[in-house]
Amino acid sequence: MDEGFVINDPISGRYRLGPEAFAVGLAAEPSFELQRLASPLLRRLALETGDTVLFSVLHGHEAICLSRDEGDFPIRNQLIKAGDRWLLGVGAGACAILAALSDDEIRDVLVRNAEVRMSRYPRCTDDAVWDLVTQTRSVGYCLQPGLVVEGSWAVGAPVFDENNRPVAAISIAAIELRLGTARSVQIGNRLVQASHELTALQVASAAPAHSDVEDATALAAGHTD
Repeated sequence: MDEGFVINDPISGRYRLGPEAFAVGLAAEPSFELQRLASPLLRRLALETGDTVLFSVLHGHEAICLSRDEGDFPIRNQLIKAGDRWLLGVGAGACAILAALSDDEIRDVLVRNAEVRMSRYPRCTDDAVWDLVTQTRSVGYCLQPGLVVEGSWAVGAPVFDENNRPVAAISIAAIELRLGTARSVQIGNRLVQASHELTALQVASAAPAHSDVEDATALAAGHTD
C-alpha cells in the first residue's frame, strides 16, 4: 500500500490494484520478450566480468530495472535492484538511454525531472548530465563516475529497437576501484558489443517471419556507425 501497488477501499474494506501495478504492467508488456532474449547474454556478461549486470527498460521518463545478474567478485554494488525506477539521466543505464534521444527530447526530460533529480541526486545537474550525454555519444557507452553515490560507479550502453529508438540499457555496476580507467573502457566496449547483439536479436524477433535474419543483423550493425 505504501508504494501504491494496492489500494484499500475504506468503505468495503476490500483491496484492489493501485496505479503502480498498472504502471509496471504497462512497462512489462513489451519488455518480457526483450528480457527473455537478453537473459543468456546478461548471465554471460556477469560470468565474464565478475560484476553486477543490470538490465533496464525505458518507460516514460524513467528506466525500470528488470533484472540483476551477479558475478563472482566478492564486493558488489548494491545500489540498484530489480524493480527500481531511475530518472533518465541518473545512473549509467538511464543516462545511456537518454543520450540516444534527440537533443529536444533530452531538454524536455531534464525539465520534467529537474525538481526530483536535484532533490535526490544533487550532483546530477543539467550540466553534469549533458557532459555524460556528450561522452556517451562519443564512445557509445556511459561511464557514470559516482554522481549518484560516491564510490559507486557504473557503465551502461543503450539497446535499440527496429526503428533505431532506445528501448533498454545493459549496465555493469561496481565500486570505483573496480572500474579504473582502462577497465571501464574495456567494459564499455564489451557492453556496446552486447548491445549490438541484443539489438540484432530484438530486430530479428520483430521482423516478419519471411524476413532474412541477416538483414536484421545488418540493420542493427548500423548502430556502430
